[in-house]
Amino acid sequence: MSLAVVYSRASLGIEAPLVSVEVHLSNGLPAFNMVGLPEASVKESRDRVRSALINGNFEFPAKRITVNLAPADLPKEGGRFDLAIALGILAASGQIPDALLADYEFLGELALTGEVRSVLGVLPAVLAAGRAGRTLVVPQANAAEASLIQQHRAYLCHSLLQVCGWLAGQQALTWAERSAQGELERCLVADLQDVIGQQTGKRALEIAASGQHHLLLMGPPGTGKSMLASRLPGILPEMSDEEAQQTAALHSIGGLNPGKVNWKLRPYRNPHHSASAVALVGGGSKPRPGEISLAHNGVLFLDELTEFERRTLDSLREPLETGIITISRAARQMEFPSRFQLIAAMNPSPCGHLDDQQRASPEQVLRYLGKLSGPFLDRFDLTVDIPLLPKGSLSQKVERGESSVQIRERVIRTRERQLARSGKLNAMLQSREIERDCALQTEDAQFLENAIHKLGLSLRAWHKLLKVARTIADIAGDTQIQRQHLIEALGYRAMDRLFQRLKA
Repeated sequence: MSLAVVYSRASLGIEAPLVSVEVHLSNGLPAFNMVGLPEASVKESRDRVRSALINGNFEFPAKRITVNLAPADLPKEGGRFDLAIALGILAASGQIPDALLADYEFLGELALTGEVRSVLGVLPAVLAAGRAGRTLVVPQANAAEASLIQQHRAYLCHSLLQVCGWLAGQQALTWAERSAQGELERCLVADLQDVIGQQTGKRALEIAASGQHHLLLMGPPGTGKSMLASRLPGILPEMSDEEAQQTAALHSIGGLNPGKVNWKLRPYRNPHHSASAVALVGGGSKPRPGEISLAHNGVLFLDELTEFERRTLDSLREPLETGIITISRAARQMEFPSRFQLIAAMNPSPCGHLDDQQRASPEQVLRYLGKLSGPFLDRFDLTVDIPLLPKGSLSQKVERGESSVQIRERVIRTRERQLARSGKLNAMLQSREIERDCALQTEDAQFLENAIHKLGLSLRAWHKLLKVARTIADIAGDTQIQRQHLIEALGYRAMDRLFQRLKA
């Protein structure tokens, strides 16, 4: 036959839409035309495919070759269609049988030798092909990634010649199987017992993990703020299969290899303070996920918070509320999930120490803190002071406290209470749900309202205080929010107290 259809997958955000590679051979002057909105990298596949066929001892047809990548209105990019185009030419020219092509989909970039090279976005393609009732054939280099989806298996190939032999029934392809080697065990995650002292910070970290609250750590240099933040993934429960698949899909299209780590361990992203807004939220002419999407279902840690550009930080405000980032460009619009937990660390003054007024006056401190906008600071549920360790903490034997494993077990129990009550974690509660689940007695409501008025806080802060108090009550196993829970929640408003002190 002179017409062949081979199925492949494009990459569009975290989706992998179907692309039908239609190859037609006709008489006329030899030519190789490609239609269907291919970008420059796709058009270059003509030369890669020609060399791969010749070096694989196949005949390159001396005919008029037309390759259509359907649907025509879907932009195509990269070398991911090379393998499908080569197989289409071989099937259309009768060099390989086409009986199996309808049951499989093919991804892979061809080297000039016929070797099949890795591509981005394999994991979403495996999922999409499985839902369509077909099996995906992917490069051997993508084996670790393809093996993560156990309910939809994928075949592995290392060369065009091997795939052709398999289609002809002369040899077999191997399945992508998950290997235990190379996976990180939770015991290798940094433990909270490594942090000396800082019991208040550890308690705030447990509350943040239990309710998925955003946390700001504030203190002089070298007090353990970054150490505390890096221990948060160790006390968080593992991701569910659905969460792990979604996070791995984002890592796949972002150029990371999700198969090299324990894929159920929640991601921890720590971008440098020189990162741009596009690096954080995603974008580019060909939109790619940013740090907030790579931290989806995990933790985004921003160290030296005041060194980030104010505009960059303010670009996080909407994703913090919605859990989605929408990237709009002239050619296309794309959505990436970005439900992350924000942990940040900063010094309370430009010189590092708040009480050193010879180096930083209250006016200078206010200008320094003015780098952070009020609406952005309002997104933090807890702001905690991390002070210098008292004398004797290093020279004397100090109780290290509970391990991350012990705290993690308590965090899991607390989260189970929240999910059983409202189907979501406390940080996700909406206004009506707060009224239902965070109801206060009349005298406690008056107490909290007076505190809010004295600190000059917003209605959003009122809701956040109620949600934090609800989490504290859940940790204690109490069904009703008590006065002591509100008092502790008010204790985690260090930034508000700092502003009051500087303005006094």
